[in-house]
Amino acid sequence: MKLTKFFIYPLAAVLFLSSCQKEASAPVVDSQSAPFSFNGSIAQGYAITQTFDEGFEAGTKTAYAIANVTFGSGSWSLDNALVGTSTSDPKVGTHSVRITQTGIVGMNFDVTTGASTVTIKHAVYGSDASSTWGLYMSVSGGAYSQVGSTVTTSSSTIATASFAVNTNGTLRFQVRKLTGAANRINIDEFTVNSYDSGSGGGGGGTTGDNSNMLLGNPSGATTSITTSYNNFLYDHTQYIDSYNRDKGVPNWTSWYVGPTSLGSAARQDDFRADTALPSGWYEVGSSSYSGSGFDRGHNCPSADRTSSVAANSATFLMDNMIPQAPNNNQQTWGNLEDYGRTLVNAGNEIYVIMGIYGSGGTGSSGSATTINSGHVAVPSHVWKIIVVIPNGNGDLARITASTRVIAVDTPNINTVSSTWQNYITTVQAIENATGYSFFTALPASVKAALETKVDPGS
Repeated sequence: MKLTKFFIYPLAAVLFLSSCQKEASAPVVDSQSAPFSFNGSIAQGYAITQTFDEGFEAGTKTAYAIANVTFGSGSWSLDNALVGTSTSDPKVGTHSVRITQTGIVGMNFDVTTGASTVTIKHAVYGSDASSTWGLYMSVSGGAYSQVGSTVTTSSSTIATASFAVNTNGTLRFQVRKLTGAANRINIDEFTVNSYDSGSGGGGGGTTGDNSNMLLGNPSGATTSITTSYNNFLYDHTQYIDSYNRDKGVPNWTSWYVGPTSLGSAARQDDFRADTALPSGWYEVGSSSYSGSGFDRGHNCPSADRTSSVAANSATFLMDNMIPQAPNNNQQTWGNLEDYGRTLVNAGNEIYVIMGIYGSGGTGSSGSATTINSGHVAVPSHVWKIIVVIPNGNGDLARITASTRVIAVDTPNINTVSSTWQNYITTVQAIENATGYSFFTALPASVKAALETKVDPGS
């Protein structure tokens, strides 16, 4: 993600229309040859900020000597740090910040909405050895103190560090390199998710209220590109997925939706390849589904991320898509997605996991097991699990054996019924079909109770 500033919207904004509603054939032009950038516009309003996401794309600094640099979010101090743009600088987009010695990268401005979580992407520069670093926070102009644990960066493959902050008020953050001497590290995509006041947030990372993978990692996905290339844990900030390199689709995607996830940002429709995938991996392009008879079916829906242009645009990466039968996508799935947002508008927050299994579906042009010359696998089933809780804090502790769970499993065919309630099942049945284990972050007794619940559908 490139640009990033504060995006602020009214809490009472009208829901953006419909869920995926994607056409069956993609546009002819493929954008995978260039990374995506935003135009920098900011919508004004009066509600709390959902996320602050700095990608360090706007500024330039070529020396390590201390200096201030203006990025999209504001002025940052870079001490023993510079803006890296070389091929040895791991980055999302074209820029990241490279830190050496005991360098410090810090904000010269305040986040006034507090923070629930902070996520930072990181990797070692080139072939440098490992270093450690930490996140530090100042509250209302006070002394800085470390947040969470010290992080060890030892790989040139970009990983995501998540910090539970859960602090209200006026905050500033710094990244401090602690050890490693002249070894260098790069940081990118510095994301602050606003303080959880019970209205929801939706942040990258795996722990803390409103985080996208709060309920667990159902397939044990990891960030290893050598051993987990078909179960690759990928944090997109707006959602987290287990990506399958060989199939060109996510195995599953996990995300949070609360009131502040929903705003007035327009649907971007900027379908594009994800150029941040590990080097050498096939990048599914915007036209890869063209003529296949299958929709580019969102996992995390566009309409679940309307708090900002950046949030909505993130859902149009092609590794958030599956080949989905048009009637399944636009009708059955669209109706289920709409229903999830009605629950949020009624005073709830929801944790959602969606995925696929099996081989071969039937679209508007007939059946297929793969498309895009074999680069993209077509699943036989599309499933979703929704956990519903009233707005509040301490979400994991508030999920009990009586919590509402909606589990739906649909065939990926064009003759599917538009009524999603016809496909209600149990979480346990989806576990049996996929081999996954859901709700691993919950107590065993709660997990067991939720796995066998059958929702009434209303």
